[in-house]
Parts: sequence; C-alpha cells; structure tokens
Amino acid sequence: MFNGLMRQILGALLLCIYLQGLQASPSRQVLNGTLGKMPIVLEINTGDPKDVTGRYFYQKYHHDLALNGTLVGQALELREGGGRPDDEQAALPTFKLQQTADGWQGQWQDSKGKTLDVQLSTAKAEAPKPDALPYLAQLYPNDLYEYLRLQGLALKQGKQQSFMGYTLQWWSEPGSKLSMFKVVGGYPEAQQQRLNQLLMERLWREVSAYHECLLGAGSQEGEFMQTVKPQFFSAAVLSVNISTSYSCGGAHPDFGDSPMNIDVNSGHPLSLSDVLWVGQGKPLLHSDRNGKGDTRLTEAERTGLYEYTQEKLAPWLVQQFRALYPAKMREPTDPDEGCNYSDESVWGDNSWYFTPKGLFLKAYFPRVARACDGPEWAVLPYAVVRKHPGAVALELPKH
Repeated sequence: MFNGLMRQILGALLLCIYLQGLQASPSRQVLNGTLGKMPIVLEINTGDPKDVTGRYFYQKYHHDLALNGTLVGQALELREGGGRPDDEQAALPTFKLQQTADGWQGQWQDSKGKTLDVQLSTAKAEAPKPDALPYLAQLYPNDLYEYLRLQGLALKQGKQQSFMGYTLQWWSEPGSKLSMFKVVGGYPEAQQQRLNQLLMERLWREVSAYHECLLGAGSQEGEFMQTVKPQFFSAAVLSVNISTSYSCGGAHPDFGDSPMNIDVNSGHPLSLSDVLWVGQGKPLLHSDRNGKGDTRLTEAERTGLYEYTQEKLAPWLVQQFRALYPAKMREPTDPDEGCNYSDESVWGDNSWYFTPKGLFLKAYFPRVARACDGPEWAVLPYAVVRKHPGAVALELPKH
C-alpha cells in the first residue's frame, strides 16, 4: 500500500540515486564563480548537447534558478526559467559562455539588454569536519552543488519548550522557514547527542527537499510548508510528527505526514513492525530500512511485508478499531457520503507515531476522499500493543 509517506520516501530515494548518478557522470559539472560581482554556484549537465539542463543559485540567496539550453562545440547558451511557455522564453535572461581550461566564461544578459560578465571554474569546497552530520558528509562526494548550498546556511535559535519532562531547544532555517528542535535536557548526554544528530539531519534533508520542490515547480508558485509537533517522549522512545504541505509542479498540491519514531537506546529509527507484529513467525527488524547501516530488503522480504500488510495487519486493525470505536467504524449508509473506516484498504503500514495513550495509526484514502485521512481517534492502546510485540524490546507505558 503506497501511502503519502511511502511515496515521499520512494521519491527521496530515487532523487538520491539520480543525484549520485549525475555526480559520477563526466557530463555533469559543478562550478562556482561570479555573475557580475555576485558569487554564484552553477550546475550543468551537457550529456545531450541539444538539451543541456542545469540550475544555479546566488550564494547570497541560495534559491535555485533553472537553466536549459544548447552546447555547440565550446559555446554554451543557457536560458533561465526552464519549463516556461515558448512565448515567455524571449523575456528570460540568457548566459552565453565559452569553455576555458577550468570552466566557462562569458556574459549574462537580461531582456532589457543589461549585461554582466560571468566567470566560472570547477567548484571546490572544504571537506566536511569529522563531526559533521552524516547527511552533509554524504553530500560532499555525491552532490557538491547541494553541499555548497547548505554550507552557506545558518540556523536561527528559537524558543525553548518543556515537553513531557524534557527540554527542547527549537532551531529554524530562515530561508525555507523550516524548523526542528534539539533535546537539551532530560536524557543522558550520549543519548541526547544521538537523538539530536538524527533530528538536525532531518532538518537539513527537509531544507534540501524545500529547494528541490521550488525548482520542480518552475514557473508555477511552488510551496513547501511544514509543522513539527512532538508527540511522545520516554526513556525508551522519542516520537515526533512532521506534516508537510507542498506544491512542487504536479497537477495538484498535496500533503502528508512523515513522523520520526526513534529508539532512544540505540538511536535507530523504528518501523511499525519493530513495535507491533500480528503475523506468524519472527518480525523483520527495522523493515523500513531507513537507518544508518541498514541493508536493502530482498525481493522476498519486500513481497512478504506487502502480503503481511494486506492480509494480516490491515484486517486485524479493522477488527481492533471496530471493537474500540464501533460508532466511528460504522459503514456510511451512502457510499458517496461519509468516511468508510471499515474498508481494509485504508489501513496498513501507513504513517504512525507514539502518543501518551497508544499508537496513532493513520488511515489513508484516495485523493477524492482525502478529508477522511488520519482521524484523531485512531489510537491503538498500549494494552493491546503489548500483547503483539514487534522486533524491538521496548518499555511501553502500562496503561
């Protein structure tokens, strides 16, 4: 069952593979230099000389400007604002560049005839420090363009918050307006460091996603907004829900949840099968495989998990929720009116998180019924969860 969260994860994975492929390609170049007096970072892919693509950002602003054009011999012509209608192309600025021994040089010109000199050379950057976040360290060899963007950004300190006996310090990235907290009190120092590394890494990944989204929106008005809400903290788990509303150039805007559920003792992200298992045999450890050091699932494991979700988990959840919330689970008399939470297809290994009372599991409906998504009552009490433990031994609340 591919819900919103799974599509986001799949999209992020495909993007990562795409970027790594580009980095390894000799036709991809990452350059830095100046446009007029303004420092810029520019990326181009000249694999198809008739359809050169790229992007660049001013180091002062960090936002991407799309590029497309052609390469004839050593002459490169690029136009800003890729994806715009043909009748708007003439009004867009252009780069006319000639290849040099270590890059490109030439001129940028806008529709009013204003010209600025452009000087570009192969990009260089200081290697990440030993204590750099793994995500940033990974970008350095795999996506130097994004590494240079994030290196130029700084977080802004926000308010402190007390939550369930733990102290949180909020931080935000001003350009994207995305935020995340660090835990600064309540856990032992070693645990806090592991948790904060994961939390800050998530923030920087979301900042990258924000810029990728706006680039994808092209001439449309892109949007990428998030709400981060702590849900449940204990000596065993940290759970936070991240809700995203985005419009990245597709047919429709969309939204979705992508919670973080972390095993405090190991610092490893938790999959639902780590916490809850209603199948036969031993549950698969960390089945989402989104933690450091995780290996990919085999084809047999993926098939087994899909069958488990469809044939075991979803029907079992419907059965439990019918017993717990009979009025909410009653089928609507008119199939075109109301929300049919007794439909097994809307349940499964969707987004989920810990709450003080139990596990919240999100129902996921087709687009035409998205208003039915995620009813707040869909909480599976810990008394039920403890009877069906998953792959990780966790100390859950007793009520």
